[in-house]
Amino acid sequence: MVFALVGLVVLALLGAVHRYLWRRFVGDTTAPGSPLRRAGTVAAFVLPLLSVGAMTSGRVGAPFWLQQVLAWPGFLWLACLLYLTLALLVGEVVRPVLLRVLARRDRKALTAESGTSPGTSSGALVELPEEARPRTEELVPSRSGGTSEAAVRTATEPMAEPETEPATGPEAEPAAEPAAGAAAQPAAEVPPAPAPNPSRRLFVSRVVGGAAAAAGLATVGYGTYGVLRGPSVRRITVPLAKLPRAAHGFRIAVVSDIHIGPILGRAHTRRIVDTINRTSPDLVAVVGDLVDGSVADLGSAAEPLAALRARHGSFFVTGNHEYFSGAEQWVDHVRELGLHPLENARVEIEGFDLAGVNDVAGETEGQGPDFVKALGDRDRGRASVLLAHQPVVIHDAVEHGVDLQLSGHTHGGQLWPGNLLAELANPTVAGLERYGDTQLFVSRGAGAWGPPVRVGAPSDITVVELASRQA
Repeated sequence: MVFALVGLVVLALLGAVHRYLWRRFVGDTTAPGSPLRRAGTVAAFVLPLLSVGAMTSGRVGAPFWLQQVLAWPGFLWLACLLYLTLALLVGEVVRPVLLRVLARRDRKALTAESGTSPGTSSGALVELPEEARPRTEELVPSRSGGTSEAAVRTATEPMAEPETEPATGPEAEPAAEPAAGAAAQPAAEVPPAPAPNPSRRLFVSRVVGGAAAAAGLATVGYGTYGVLRGPSVRRITVPLAKLPRAAHGFRIAVVSDIHIGPILGRAHTRRIVDTINRTSPDLVAVVGDLVDGSVADLGSAAEPLAALRARHGSFFVTGNHEYFSGAEQWVDHVRELGLHPLENARVEIEGFDLAGVNDVAGETEGQGPDFVKALGDRDRGRASVLLAHQPVVIHDAVEHGVDLQLSGHTHGGQLWPGNLLAELANPTVAGLERYGDTQLFVSRGAGAWGPPVRVGAPSDITVVELASRQA
């Protein structure tokens, strides 16, 4: 019932946002019945359907080829939807300012053409010089009771006496009488009115819409390029009080949230493996959310992991997405590829203990984190490093005397301002922080979930170098 209600709220929100985008990008900028308006209206219905299909196809067991077909346009449109909406909201602030500026410019142009000063209103009377005053016509009654020819006089000039009597006989040519009710015509010709220009509102709508589209699409394009290019390498030094001198400088390559799936496949995995191997680490830690799909669909895409090289091997713990994808099958598969799964287990490494716990999502399957099993009987005089996918278990790590916890899950927010939401659900979103005697490092991840786009949170692989305070 709760999930159904949440689904309805999400669909209603998607509908409202798409309606807003249609109004600003299509309704306000195109003519009714035009091809552009028809195309925009079709897109406003098709694009959200693609997004819903991309989000649900894997969960309902759709064929993998269909998931791939829907994933690219559907997930990319979700990123476009976010940044087009943000750009339009900024445009709502700019729109009234631009309208006022254009209205002021038009008023100045109008007053310049009419010869009035910019501060004079169009309805005010202006004193003109004598020679510039307009002429008027007066109709003078004839002596015969009819109407004589109109004499043009100025409003301030007295009429001059005629030198001779006007002719009144039949031989006199009658003056042309104006049509009844006709208005007197001015002496000067009135220039034709200029052709009407597009309205200011239409012009502003097109300018703001075009700028918003350019900004939103450019942001998504740059974020997509960052994901497809592959993660960068970061380096950080973490001092551990219990680490012996012999282990000083031990390097752990931390990679999380690879998210092999319908979009990021085998080539993505190979880029990550090559990047890790170039750092020549002593140990590789794959901290969950390796995949988004089943072994049957993605097993071959994960095969490049077999090429990972590290002096003390590569280790793996589950993330929440493994439990959406068949965690037991993936644990077996990564073991076949040469990685060592740590399922609530611990191993002794040169100078410290390396432990790993299952992700909290495994609790629904009876496979959640077990800190007692992983850390309960260890020698607390030795330094310890814990692999745990979600940062939220840091308080359990503190309770069990862990010196350093390595996590992922947050993606650093992935899409700004998603980092603000991630901060509400996680103690640390990215980077290194201390909780009592325990330090927590959170990786931003090497891949992307949903839209293959990152904005404000570039993907990374981090080489954590352990430092002994005895050295």
